[in-house]
Amino acid sequence: MQLTPDGAGDDAGLTARVFAGLDRRLRRDDDRPVALALSGGGDSIALLRLAAAWAGDRGRPLLALTVDHGLNPRSPDWTRFAGEAARAVGADWRPLVWAGEKPTTGLTAVARSARHRLIAEAARAAGARVVLFAHTADDVAEADLMRAEGATLGRVREWSPSPAWPEGRGLLLLRPLLGERRETLRAWLADQKADWIEDPANVDPRFGRSRARLALAGTAADIEIGPEVEIGPEIEIGPGIEIGDEATGAKNARPFRGISTADDGTVRVSRNVEARALAAALVCVGGGATPPRGDRLTRLLQRLGAGEDFAATLCGARVEASGGTVVLMREAGEFVRRPSAPVGLAPGVEAVWDGRFVFLAQTPGWSVVPARGCLSALSSVDRSRIGALPVGTRGAFPVLIRDVEAGPVLADPQIERRELVSERVRLALDETTHEDDLNATP
Repeated sequence: MQLTPDGAGDDAGLTARVFAGLDRRLRRDDDRPVALALSGGGDSIALLRLAAAWAGDRGRPLLALTVDHGLNPRSPDWTRFAGEAARAVGADWRPLVWAGEKPTTGLTAVARSARHRLIAEAARAAGARVVLFAHTADDVAEADLMRAEGATLGRVREWSPSPAWPEGRGLLLLRPLLGERRETLRAWLADQKADWIEDPANVDPRFGRSRARLALAGTAADIEIGPEVEIGPEIEIGPGIEIGDEATGAKNARPFRGISTADDGTVRVSRNVEARALAAALVCVGGGATPPRGDRLTRLLQRLGAGEDFAATLCGARVEASGGTVVLMREAGEFVRRPSAPVGLAPGVEAVWDGRFVFLAQTPGWSVVPARGCLSALSSVDRSRIGALPVGTRGAFPVLIRDVEAGPVLADPQIERRELVSERVRLALDETTHEDDLNATP
C-alpha cells in the first residue's frame, strides 16, 4: 500500500477530527482518567497535545504512561523528555520500566507484549478504562505490507480490547489518529514549535517494521519517524454479541453471529459461526491470549460446517459438537498436562484464576484450585451444582480451599467470584462501543 503524501498542518481540521473521535467513544465530566501511551515520538507527542486539549475542555483527567524498555542507552533521557512533555500540557505522568532479562530472539514481539502489560496494569490501577494509542494510517500501511510479505500481525483497529490478558481485563484501546498521516502530525507539531524524539531503530533495516517504513517512503531521507510504535496481536473480530444468563443455552441471549455465553464460562456457537467470532470465543473460553493457528481454525470450521459430531481441543478450550449443539468449555485435561499452583487470595486484592474467573476475598486464608481431584470431597449440594456442567469441563471449574478447614467449597459469603469469559467475549466481539458501556458489570 503506497500512502498519498499529505504534509498540510491543518491545525483546525486535525483538532476537530481528533476531538470528534474522542467524543464518539469517551465520557465527559468524569473523574476517571483517560490513559495515554506516550513514547515521546512525533505521533505520541501529537496525540498527547491533542488529548490534553480535549481533556481540559471536556473535564477529564489525562494520565500519560511511558514504558522504558531498557533496550537503548538513551532511553532514560527519552523517558525524562516524555515526562516533561506530559507535565507541560497539564497531564499526570507515570514512568514504567520493563525490568529483567531480555530474550535473544523474538525481541520485538516480547517487548510489545511487555509494553501492553505494563500500560494495562498502570491504567487499571489508576481507574482508567480506556487507553489512547497513537497509531496512524502509516502504521496500518506498514502492517499491510509486512503481512503481504508473510508476517503474522494482527489488524490494528480504532477501538479494541487490550491484548494483555488478564492485566488488560475491562480495558479498551482507542486510536484516534488511525486516519491521520505522520507527516500531517509532524507539520502540525512544527507549527506549534513542539519537539519530539527520533529513534534510530526506526530506520534500522534489521527490523521488519523499519524495512516496511523505508519501502513505503522510498528512501530513508524522505521520511521522518519517531520511536517505534507497536501493532498489538489483537484478534481481528467483528461487532456485536449479547450476553446470556444460563448455562443451558442462555435463553435470554440474542446470539450474534451464532454465539451465546453463560455465567459458568461455557459458550455455545452455531455450526455456521464466523471464523473471527469462533477464534475469539476459543481464546476467551481457554483463558489464554494467543489466537488459534489459521490452519487449525479452518479444519475446525470445516468439521462444524459438515455437521460432524466430534470432540476436539483448541486454545485450551474443549469443543463438543453433537447435532445442532456446539459447546465450547475449558478443557479439564489441561490441568493435568500443565499443572498450576493454587492461587492464594489476599484480602481486598483481586486475583484472576485461569484467565476465566476473578476472586476478591474479605478474609485471609483462602486459595483457589481446579475442581479436578476435589470433586469427591465437595458437599452433596456442591456436587449437584457442579454436576450441571458438561462432563468434560467439570474438573476445570474453580473451587475454594480454606487453610483452617477441611474440604473444598464452590462458594463462601466472604468471597466474591466473577466469571470473565462472558465479559471478555462481549468486548472482543465489539458489543461495547462507548466508555459508558463499561460502567456496569455484565
